[in-house]
Amino acid sequence: MKQLFDEISIKSSKLVTKTYSTSFSLGIKFLDKSIRTPIYNIYGFVRFADEIVDTFQGYDKEYLLKKFRQDTIEAIEQKISLNPILNSFQETVNKYNIEWNLIETFLESMKMDLDPITSSQKYYEKYILGSAEVVGLMCLHVFTQGNIEEYEKLTPSAKKLGSAFQKVNFLRDAQADFIDLGRTYFPGVDFNNFCDADKTKIELDIENDFQEALIGIKQLPPISRGGVYLAYYYYLRLFQKIKNVSSEKIISERIRIPNTQKFILMLQSFAKHQANLL
Repeated sequence: MKQLFDEISIKSSKLVTKTYSTSFSLGIKFLDKSIRTPIYNIYGFVRFADEIVDTFQGYDKEYLLKKFRQDTIEAIEQKISLNPILNSFQETVNKYNIEWNLIETFLESMKMDLDPITSSQKYYEKYILGSAEVVGLMCLHVFTQGNIEEYEKLTPSAKKLGSAFQKVNFLRDAQADFIDLGRTYFPGVDFNNFCDADKTKIELDIENDFQEALIGIKQLPPISRGGVYLAYYYYLRLFQKIKNVSSEKIISERIRIPNTQKFILMLQSFAKHQANLL
């Protein structure tokens, strides 16, 4: 029965999420059970695409990404794929009417990573849109359960949340992105001469994204609000930790929050959410 294969596909996406992201996995646990699976499915898809461009050294990344895109199209159209990650993703896409435009925009941003260039403002905004904002919108389709009016109302905040997360990731991963992969995402920033003034300018932009994102989080349906707030709370704390280190340290090491502290943050965010103190 296909049901057994579908169950294996879902478990595969869940495994990918738990293996690659402790923080994202914790956030999903705070979602209502009815929407956890589709969010695992979305994460599994974006994670695999990201792996192609980030870690498959020595392989033809361009070919692999192109094939992944075509396989995604076929999975959505045929409503099945022998790739369990794509099989679970297509089920979510078809069930929640996730537009192809969002998926295409995401894949285009992955393609941009194949040939990293010094980022311009236009390049930066396009990459943020594709790599983060549209992923937030895919999830928002699930959170709003087909309510188009609610989806459109929350779209600006969802995009800001994705933007904030990605920009924090850029700062956290600056060492690996610049030194190992030759990528510079922030426009007008030379990481060979990265200074505190550069860092402060980026941080002010991120703070604005966080503020606008919180407005939307407070308006999310109850089935999703707790999980999204946990992810927000975690990234906000990571951002605050990054703010407290020098620009030199950003380039020399990866700033992170230990797993023990992540669980503490989980309890704190749960308490704040339950007390309606968002």
